[in-house]
Amino acid sequence: MDENGKLNIGLFIDTFFPMVDGVVMVVDNYARRLAQHCNVTVFTLRPRGYKKDTRTFPYKTVRCGKLIVPFLDYDLPTPKLDRKFMRELENSNLDIVHIHSPFSIGNVGIAYAKKHNVPVIATMHSQFKLDFMRAVNNKTIAEMLLKKVVKTFDKCDEYYATNVNHAKLFFEDYKVSHLPLVQRNGTDMLPVKDEKAAIDRVNAEYRISPDTPVFLFVGRINKLKNIYFLLEALTKLRHKDFVMIFVGDGQDMHNFKNKVKESTIADKVIFTGKITDRELLTAIYLRAKLFLFPSLYDASSLVQIEAASQHTPTVFLRGSVTSGTVTEDVNGFISDCDEQAFADKIDEILENPELYEKVSEGAFRDLYVTWDDCVSNMFEIYKRHIEESKNKA
Repeated sequence: MDENGKLNIGLFIDTFFPMVDGVVMVVDNYARRLAQHCNVTVFTLRPRGYKKDTRTFPYKTVRCGKLIVPFLDYDLPTPKLDRKFMRELENSNLDIVHIHSPFSIGNVGIAYAKKHNVPVIATMHSQFKLDFMRAVNNKTIAEMLLKKVVKTFDKCDEYYATNVNHAKLFFEDYKVSHLPLVQRNGTDMLPVKDEKAAIDRVNAEYRISPDTPVFLFVGRINKLKNIYFLLEALTKLRHKDFVMIFVGDGQDMHNFKNKVKESTIADKVIFTGKITDRELLTAIYLRAKLFLFPSLYDASSLVQIEAASQHTPTVFLRGSVTSGTVTEDVNGFISDCDEQAFADKIDEILENPELYEKVSEGAFRDLYVTWDDCVSNMFEIYKRHIEESKNKA
């Protein structure tokens, strides 16, 4: 705590801007709001081509060196080899450590907390077993890596998953020592005030008929998101009137676009690329009838909360971790993991307007959470852990 009584909070993450992913956005949203009444430092790695960090944030960033991993978007931080980084960490006088990744930077955060007798908490963001299997394609090695991750989390005073299914995955499958608590993510999106103007803008921008149902996917164009499954399911609805919008970019964009061109619904698919205009993106969410998210990879995606902010319900796959945020036919839709079943579910929803309206309202009521609310809740969690830590001393 500084001389003005402000808490010193350290957020630790193994990747950061200019790389953008869901975890980066979570940490940035936390840091921006916490910085309004705390001293916040994000400990992370330098970007590629690093000379000087020219980005400006309303919080402090401390960046370490890294090793560039060929053929991957993500680099390997080397905090312990960076004397300046370790010196700044040692002099940071943190009141609490919050790690958002259980690897090298997360581990130096834990080591700092243990050395200085301050609480350390963690947020679990990913399905690490899937990540490891994809990276090494060897079950034995993946299990070894997973055990290291579990060991890291179990060094923390508490850890938080993003939904109930995610918590169960870590406890029942990954075998962390106790069931994680749940702390949901949020969004900065607000409900559109002038809905007609927003819808008209999207229709004009992408030449969509006002009566045509719009389906939406927002995220990385990556096969991990199950986008090929989604395409095959939609081809089974080729005789229906609809437009499918894919917002985003990614390493599989070229191949996926070619696959769409070869499909029977090429004329129904729109690729917008990455959209940085939040007002336009919000309008697209509003224009969409359904948000389609068949990912089995994600633990909890911010995009489903963004969709809910505009009363747009999501269709998930049964058994997916990210579907743990919804109750079927109450605030979200769930399909069996089969392309025909997914298509049938969409058709069923379109044919049942009363159910659709019920679930649409439920999604907004139950799933729409602002970052202000999330961070306010986490700040209370910080204060509780700090107080408990002092009582133990």
